[in-house]
Amino acid sequence: MKPTVMIVEDEAALITMLRYNLEKEGYNVTEANDGEEALSVADETPPDAVILDWMLPRMSGIEVCRQLRRKTETRSVPIIMLTARTDETDKVRGLNVGADDYMTKPFSMPELIARVRALLRRAKPSQAKGQISFGDIQLDLDAHKVSRGGKYVHLGPTEFRLLQYLMERPGRVFSREELLNGVWGPDIYVEPRTVDVHIRRLRKALNAEKGADVIRTVRAAGYALDSSGDQAA
Repeated sequence: MKPTVMIVEDEAALITMLRYNLEKEGYNVTEANDGEEALSVADETPPDAVILDWMLPRMSGIEVCRQLRRKTETRSVPIIMLTARTDETDKVRGLNVGADDYMTKPFSMPELIARVRALLRRAKPSQAKGQISFGDIQLDLDAHKVSRGGKYVHLGPTEFRLLQYLMERPGRVFSREELLNGVWGPDIYVEPRTVDVHIRRLRKALNAEKGADVIRTVRAAGYALDSSGDQAA
């Protein structure tokens, strides 16, 4: 099940940008434009994480944070506060009322997404384990094994991470650069064409028993995991 991130923000343009980037990463998104609406939305759809602006109409982000921490359903939900305030005392105040993290505007969207992901991992480590399925492919995160049609598939560490990354976001087309950042990491320098090599290895391993090719190549765009297989677009 996709984690739900609630955005609490009164700037429409920022909400649109946050929603777009979070949904692109595979999250469900709910939103609220003021503090009172945020509490109502959280009651209706309890979030797995909250991105909370400090300065809000009707009720401040600080008070929203405080009230979310009082509710059983949201007591342990990770909260990232966004604010234009740069004073350290403001940061301390936000953390003291229960925020887990704090970012000042303007902020880096990739960094925000990375922080959301990290907070979700810490809050619900069990979600990072278990099994992922796509068609007849099973990826076991606990045992670090892959099977297809009930038969074991041998993968190297990089191919395993690459398959996991694609299976967690089925249907989405990733460029080589996006796969490099997501699988190898942004601080590792690897030639973009290296992705092609590992995709070929992954395909060969998955298709060893003549199964349908589930990795789609989109010319001039990248790769996706879906049932239509290899095709140009």
